[in-house]
Amino acid sequence: MAKEDNPAITIDGKEYPLSELSDEAKSQVGNLRVTDQEITRLEQQLAIHRTARNTYSRALAEALPDATEAK
Repeated sequence: MAKEDNPAITIDGKEYPLSELSDEAKSQVGNLRVTDQEITRLEQQLAIHRTARNTYSRALAEALPDATEAK
């Protein structure tokens, strides 16, 4: 059987053919995939928000009077 016909997953350095996993193990693999995707999505959102925050911070700095003007 070609390797493509029997995909495997590597966990802690050991390869497991998906066809040999129990239904419970397959379910947990699915759960891991979903949570990994969500973590990636959240990391992307965090990067967007950090970029926006930096932009707002720079805009605020430009909007403030110079320290010498404030005295």
